[in-house]
Amino acid sequence: MWQVNVDTRQLLAAARLAADRAAAFLRREEGRLAPEAWSEKGRADFVTEVDRESERLIGETLNRAFPAGTIIGEELTPGPLPSGLVWVVDPLDGTTNFLHRFPYYAVSIGALVDGEPVAAVVQHVSRGIRYHAVKGGGAWQDETALHVSAVRDPRHALIGTGFPFKYVAQLPQYQAQFAAVLWSAAGVRRPGSAALDLCDVAAGRFDGFWELTLAPWDVAAGTLIVREAGGMVTGLDGTAEVIRHGSIVAGNPVIHAWLLELLNAAPAS
Repeated sequence: MWQVNVDTRQLLAAARLAADRAAAFLRREEGRLAPEAWSEKGRADFVTEVDRESERLIGETLNRAFPAGTIIGEELTPGPLPSGLVWVVDPLDGTTNFLHRFPYYAVSIGALVDGEPVAAVVQHVSRGIRYHAVKGGGAWQDETALHVSAVRDPRHALIGTGFPFKYVAQLPQYQAQFAAVLWSAAGVRRPGSAALDLCDVAAGRFDGFWELTLAPWDVAAGTLIVREAGGMVTGLDGTAEVIRHGSIVAGNPVIHAWLLELLNAAPAS
């Protein structure tokens, strides 16, 4: 049973320890797996023994600290979000990047209480950077406070995105949105890790971000980090409930509002 008087910073400390263990393991394993060791969950959607071991290390650490909590993870334990204390874990966000030694992948751990994000850690493994937040405590990159950008003019905005590579039926909608953003903003980037993309919004490197289909483990930690940095995170329909399978739109308040309107007005070809 969840005890409401547990300090969210205790949750954060457990998440940090779990992320550190997983990140150390991932750094040791980078470049070791040949393509024949990769398994495809879907088209261009890979999973390996490394993902599974990273999740095992995280689960072991979190269970030791909070045995009454539930862990939902991408690789071993996907499922609906229950009530109480839930850890929503992506043990390796950016698996394809990891497999190609492209240095943009992360460990993402979000703590939810009755569906509400209250603590979050995103560990940028290759750079050794930790992003973290607790509800009401601000967002941080290591010991530096994070704030979303002050960019207000879309012509000056750099926007992050993710391709719907697993959902090709969404390509017409996405292509129309991509064209609209590309024509209106300063630039569009797709690094390949939604957890880190959201942290880049929180840090003001991206002014906005959108993707059409993400899972809870992709966004549970990053959503809290963006919001604690002063940003907005909603679905494409404007709902604030985004810890689910669905779309996401994030940004500083001005760019978020502009991006949301632009995306919804883009006609699918």
